[in-house]
Amino acid sequence: MSDNTALSALTEQMAREGIRRLLIISGEENWCQGQALSLRDILPGDWLWVGANAPAEPNCTPQALQTLLGREFRHAVFDAGQGFDAAAFAALSGTLIAGSWLVLLTPQWHTWHTHPDADSLRWSDCAEPVPTPHFIEHLKRVISRDGQALHWQQHQPALCPHFPARVDWHAATGEPQPEQAMILTHLLDMSSGVVAITAARGRGKSALAGQLISRINGTAIVTAPAKAATDVLAQFAAERYRFMAPDALLSSTALADWLIVDEAAAIPAPLLQQLVARFPRTLLTTTVQGYEGTGRGFLLKFCARFPNLRRYELQQPVRWAQGCPLEKIVSDALVFDDDNFTHVPSGELHYSTFEQQSWRFQPALPLAVYQLLSGAHYRTSPLDLRRMMDAPGQHFLQASAADSVAGAVWLVDEGGLSAELSQAVWAGYRRPRGNLVAQSLAAHGSDPLAATLVGRRVSRIAVHPARQREGIGQQLIMQARHYCSQCDYLSVSFGYTAELWGFWQRCGFVLVRMGNHREASSGCYTAMALLPISEAGKRLAGREHQRLRRDAEILAQWNDEHIPLTPLKETTLNEDDWDELAGFAFAHRPLLTSLGCLSRLLEHSELPLPALRGRIQAQRSDTELCQQLKVSGRKALLVVQRAEAAQALNQLDAEREQRLHNRIMQWQFFH
Repeated sequence: MSDNTALSALTEQMAREGIRRLLIISGEENWCQGQALSLRDILPGDWLWVGANAPAEPNCTPQALQTLLGREFRHAVFDAGQGFDAAAFAALSGTLIAGSWLVLLTPQWHTWHTHPDADSLRWSDCAEPVPTPHFIEHLKRVISRDGQALHWQQHQPALCPHFPARVDWHAATGEPQPEQAMILTHLLDMSSGVVAITAARGRGKSALAGQLISRINGTAIVTAPAKAATDVLAQFAAERYRFMAPDALLSSTALADWLIVDEAAAIPAPLLQQLVARFPRTLLTTTVQGYEGTGRGFLLKFCARFPNLRRYELQQPVRWAQGCPLEKIVSDALVFDDDNFTHVPSGELHYSTFEQQSWRFQPALPLAVYQLLSGAHYRTSPLDLRRMMDAPGQHFLQASAADSVAGAVWLVDEGGLSAELSQAVWAGYRRPRGNLVAQSLAAHGSDPLAATLVGRRVSRIAVHPARQREGIGQQLIMQARHYCSQCDYLSVSFGYTAELWGFWQRCGFVLVRMGNHREASSGCYTAMALLPISEAGKRLAGREHQRLRRDAEILAQWNDEHIPLTPLKETTLNEDDWDELAGFAFAHRPLLTSLGCLSRLLEHSELPLPALRGRIQAQRSDTELCQQLKVSGRKALLVVQRAEAAQALNQLDAEREQRLHNRIMQWQFFH
């Protein structure tokens, strides 16, 4: 290890200057852990250890770190030996106070890019971990260019360089900083309305919210995704702090003069909107960096619903000095800077494709595309960056003007499953990773072979705000269709709004599915649409669109939401209905997926079928039906409903029912 005295002196210098730094320790796992444990003995601090197998207390897994946001620590270890959870790494850096080290443990530096990354199981749609060479090489580039981090490697001397002195930093006293004081004055004068305060981490949002509570004449209720994350806010609010979880608050009759929502972007928009409507004054705070819900997209999408919303941004760090090396290196590594929205791409556009190899040979292009896509979307996280860089089956098109990106579309390979696997998905026996739309077409549609077709899903599409309304989005889709000429279709899944559907319709997409429950993140029903390319794609799109038209009235009643197509008023049970009903009765197809054909079955059957009629025709809840029918729970109720469907089919045509039963039972033995 390097000279302990020099390291202690550098740590003291960092505390005086109000900065934090990154220290990378690379090598075999035991050696790395040994070095980190030695540091704990030399430098006093909290030393929170984040990793799957932490050898010391206090510790937590990367997934559990979310509950500690809003807390503060001196020094931490982040073990990336098995995998690199980028969101947790960023969040951990934000909890560290001035004078702290963030110690990053990695495999051998020169072979790290070949190691399978356990974190890839969350975003790659692969059954086994995959290596992530583009992300690792990007991280190495950022670190080597930075020059402010320390790097110790096994079998090499551990150096502790001398860094030029910076000006001394004066820690916050607990009194409002100038930026905070100005905002507080405005808030205290407010008679009603909604205010949003955004900032990068460490700017004192939580402290400001707590200071507001301690100064108002009336009452306030605090809500947030996790109570533990409001520690700093609680400290400043003192005895006036009152917390309620978002769902508990919504189901209560609690009222107050102020609602304070900490990390508002991480709360589902529909829930947030209902909460805001209940209170005369609301303060929303959220982080503009991508690990607690993206603040930029939050402002674009959610806050746009409030025409008189006041916006403030805190620029000055409170917990550390401006220009902190750790903040800069984390921001560069995880591409938190989205300044490209301040540059207007002007001039004629040129469309081109690129693949993931561009991260190695021409990194500026994919970087600009990622910044555009992430800045334009409500919820973007470092998971998306990892997926874009290293997940298999990702493709990109972009529209450039001179040297800046004006629009981009991100496509993901889907489908191409074997006939046996597609049938097993249709029957509900299997749910392989990925293939969002392809699986849905099989699992919720009428064609057991739907997932054998090859598609590309539009994962994201964005156009720079200054170049919207020029048809660039439609042109990107047209180019994508040409680029994907060997596929059967392009697909898209989106939270349905009339405006969004208008765009996809203008691009030539055909609506093939509407979900039957509102998504938590958007508050909308999921819609799926296809842009057919091959003849097989056209047949699939036509068949699924026709099915949706047959089910439209039933779905619209169920959802209490208009479906934008002309319904077909057919009550006959056709061949597809029989197949789907058999899939419900004898396999694992969900009841809500089968609403249309089950409704038609009930019209044709004279049997009582109380479990099915109670749910579909009377729209009683599962709980009510369980009590009424004396059934022990939802699973048991579903067994009864499947048995009733089989009974009704048997009465209509016993021979056909038996034939379909035998066929579907064979599909479950797929291996």
